[in-house]
Amino acid sequence: MINIVVFASGSGTNFQAIINAVEDGRIDGTIRGLITNKSAITAIDRAKNHGIEHRVIAPSEFHTLKDYTNELLRQLRKWDTNLIALAGYMVKIPDEVIKTYRGRIVNIHPSLLPKYGGKGFYGINVHQAVIDNNDSESGCTVHLVTEEYDDGPILAQRKVPVKKGDDAETLAARVLKQEHQLFPEVIAKIANELNSKTNN
Repeated sequence: MINIVVFASGSGTNFQAIINAVEDGRIDGTIRGLITNKSAITAIDRAKNHGIEHRVIAPSEFHTLKDYTNELLRQLRKWDTNLIALAGYMVKIPDEVIKTYRGRIVNIHPSLLPKYGGKGFYGINVHQAVIDNNDSESGCTVHLVTEEYDDGPILAQRKVPVKKGDDAETLAARVLKQEHQLFPEVIAKIANELNSKTNN
């Protein structure tokens, strides 16, 4: 059974979707911890409600990027991490962490990448861009994390229609519903692959 660590910066609804999938057996893994860069967020409440450890590790608390990176790596090693899931995490993952966990860091992004990816495209900004460009569809993407924002190999996507009269908020709600289904599905698949490697 693999050890999963989730990174989140906000309400943690995708974190909750992962928790639910672990608790009902859809993901063959354990959530060892939550890492966040903020102390007053709902994601921490979700962790506490389910007996999951959490750590606030913010770049601003450290003198150098190296110190910050080393603390992240130390905590990930302590939790014996096999897979990292970024669930609305708003800080760039240091290159050294990506190198250490290459191919084992996944992110959920609220657009059909490569559209509306990269720096500045997060949260409501993404959905507003879709509306502004009169796109007929949008959706969400799960991808592997590399050193460039939203640029890693795409693992899965789920499409939703952009309806007449949609604004950024209504579109966001429709996409989020799909995120909550897609992210746990992809994590479950990766968990099975990692578990089978461990058992062989």
